Amino acid sequence: MNPQHEFQNHLTRRTFIGQSARGVGGLALGSMLFPELLAAGAKTREGGLAGLPHFAPKAKRVLCLFQSGGMSHVDLFDDKPALHEFAGKDLPPTIKGTQRLTGMTSGQKGYPVRPPLLEGKACGKHGTWISNLLPHIQTVADDICIIKTLHTEAINHDPAITFMNTGNQQPGYASMGAWASYGLGTENANLPAFIAMVSQGTGKNPGQPVFSRLWGSGFLPSNHQGVGLRPGANPVLYLQNPPSIDGTQRRELLDDLATLNEERARELGDPETLTRIKAYEMAFRMQTSVPELADISGESKATLDAYGPEVTRPGSFAANCLLARRLLERDVRFVQLFHRGWDQHIALARQLPNQCHDIDQPTAALIKDLKARGMLEDTLVIFATEFGRTSFTQGGFGNPGSGRDHHGRCFSIFLAGGGIKPGFEYGQTDDFAYNVAKDGVHLRDLHATILHCMGIDHERFTFKFRGLNVKLTGVEEAHVVKGVLT
Repeated sequence: MNPQHEFQNHLTRRTFIGQSARGVGGLALGSMLFPELLAAGAKTREGGLAGLPHFAPKAKRVLCLFQSGGMSHVDLFDDKPALHEFAGKDLPPTIKGTQRLTGMTSGQKGYPVRPPLLEGKACGKHGTWISNLLPHIQTVADDICIIKTLHTEAINHDPAITFMNTGNQQPGYASMGAWASYGLGTENANLPAFIAMVSQGTGKNPGQPVFSRLWGSGFLPSNHQGVGLRPGANPVLYLQNPPSIDGTQRRELLDDLATLNEERARELGDPETLTRIKAYEMAFRMQTSVPELADISGESKATLDAYGPEVTRPGSFAANCLLARRLLERDVRFVQLFHRGWDQHIALARQLPNQCHDIDQPTAALIKDLKARGMLEDTLVIFATEFGRTSFTQGGFGNPGSGRDHHGRCFSIFLAGGGIKPGFEYGQTDDFAYNVAKDGVHLRDLHATILHCMGIDHERFTFKFRGLNVKLTGVEEAHVVKGVLT
């Protein structure tokens, strides 16, 4: 996209609409030339690239429930008989191999196998094993697709979580939601296309830090970065008018600023100048849309009860799940929740049940809520983490203070909704849930599949940066995982 052309288009449309508003004839002509600007209440796309989506999408919007810290696939989704048979015995060298370990366990004298913390059961028509630590998620087994063989090269938190969210282990790259906003725009001009929220779990507290660059725009125009909502009565800082300033005065101020910025844009051709205009206008519209969004007084008691007792505590995972549904209802393109506290290096037996309790009921309630409202079929739900945990214990076997180390060779996530095969599990790990045995899925494959569900061919979705046509899926091979698609 040529920034100069975008400026000219923006300035021409702004001037035209301002002038055409002066007369009925002008309005009639404006309605013919720019119907999307004058259509009252019509759902029209704002922004995005011409030619996208490449094909009919199954998912119009995306919800990512990111479990930050490294959720244990062994304890929650991938039980094996050998884990019980070899409990307390060293992981066989043929299984452990020569893979890289973190410095926290590379010096251990032994690597005793540790079975799942709690029993589970076969759930749904497919008989998928899910831990009893997640009794509510067990009830939506027929709606989700568990991928058991996701894998990544990263074994430390920051590069791993950056890789999962931006397609690269190095900072500075665009996040998934920013790519979605850039390519597909938004159908709600009163809210950002990409919104993120963060909650702290009761497992490991404090959890691993979550940086705003995980919902950043990287090299993409900065109007595509995610907007973080804070808990409480003031979700967006500096949104409300200061004392003695009313809406009319604010509107006049923004008009004057826009005039100055437009003059500057003509002089410099800097795309960030146009972004500044868009940011001011979005903030003005959000003065009305955000308070309405955050007001849950109209939600029924049955809905609030379904999400659990924490739903009325601002900033909790449950409260964020309810807000996520309200955002998706308002056609926000990409909503992402980060829940910290999954880094159970120690005290697994104490921390993991608490962490599961945080997310179990709200996650299941959100999936059921979307389904009941007819939204699940065109909303892609991603329940993911940056890596899994080892089948062996970190620390002494049977020690209450022991935990599990990071493990990127294979781990479990689940998908649901738009374009995803429900009640299914994909891929197989070995007898110790330690290596991929069949149908491995690399992170790049996951990203390609997410884009596919949104109607985007990842090979053709690029942005020119440092002389390269950069993609979310990177420069190495990536394949859509067709086995999880409907």
